[in-house]
Amino acid sequence: MATATKTVVATGASSGLGFYVIKHLLSQSSQPYNFILGARDVSRTQKAYRSAFASESLNPHSLEILPLELSDLRTVKRFASRTLDKLGDRKIDYLLLNAGITSGAGTEKPGPGGSKWCEGLVVNHLSQHYLTHLLLPALLRSDGGRNDTNTDTTGNPESRIVVVSSGAIRRVTDPSTLEKDLLAGSGKDGDTVYAETKFVQLLGAHWWRRKLRDTGCKVVAVSPGLIPGTGIGRGSGMVLSMEMKDAKSVDEGAQSILRAFTRDDFPEDSDRIFLTSWGEWWDSDTIGKSLDKELQDRWCLGKEEIEAGEGLKGL
Repeated sequence: MATATKTVVATGASSGLGFYVIKHLLSQSSQPYNFILGARDVSRTQKAYRSAFASESLNPHSLEILPLELSDLRTVKRFASRTLDKLGDRKIDYLLLNAGITSGAGTEKPGPGGSKWCEGLVVNHLSQHYLTHLLLPALLRSDGGRNDTNTDTTGNPESRIVVVSSGAIRRVTDPSTLEKDLLAGSGKDGDTVYAETKFVQLLGAHWWRRKLRDTGCKVVAVSPGLIPGTGIGRGSGMVLSMEMKDAKSVDEGAQSILRAFTRDDFPEDSDRIFLTSWGEWWDSDTIGKSLDKELQDRWCLGKEEIEAGEGLKGL
């Protein structure tokens, strides 16, 4: 019996870690995938994948690249709409939220699109949290005719949200400053903003885990490790090199993310959703500050609240 095709929707797959993750999945043929990728520069991303794979070598997979600019929530809404149209009645098996910025993440500039928040927060958390809201119907959809090994308690195939996080979240010692630090124009440096926005992103992962607890959609946050080869520190004041302790290659970082697609040995403590780059689940003490439910609720707005706050009503 043929293996059912699984659908992967991804952000941040134009280059770096995300590109390597998708490239790895495209390179194997035992499991067919349908990829829908969001990219700021569609033409450049298409050329990158064409350089890696001739069109005939994509079989048994399919690959579609759609425009997505995460600093503009209007394009997030359009990307989600086009994705749902292309899916029809199929479900999303994996939502990979890999996009992130440090360059330009400092808060000197006005917020993108008139947002009160800095660009780093909009890209690293708000836009992808909003995207998850918009794609939720397809993540929770029953895909009746499939013969999947992993099913939820209702017998429907499980889906998974993979949030690419960072060990930088440990640098956030006082979450009470987030409200002030992450405003547009606050003047906070890029290194601080990166750690704080990745911390807020982890709050979002916990929030979704709580909301989706009984749905069969699992949420995993994963750190790819310290990856100088992605250029993640460019423009942030961070200087990274392969000589640093625990530094990993881009391919090693991608393998860490791929583990989050397949690991099923979840700890009994449901708060332990953070998979480290060395393959361990961080304990609750390490990620303790992100377990504050009131803090999660503060930073994880509903779809309508986001649209009202970011001027998207009626668009």
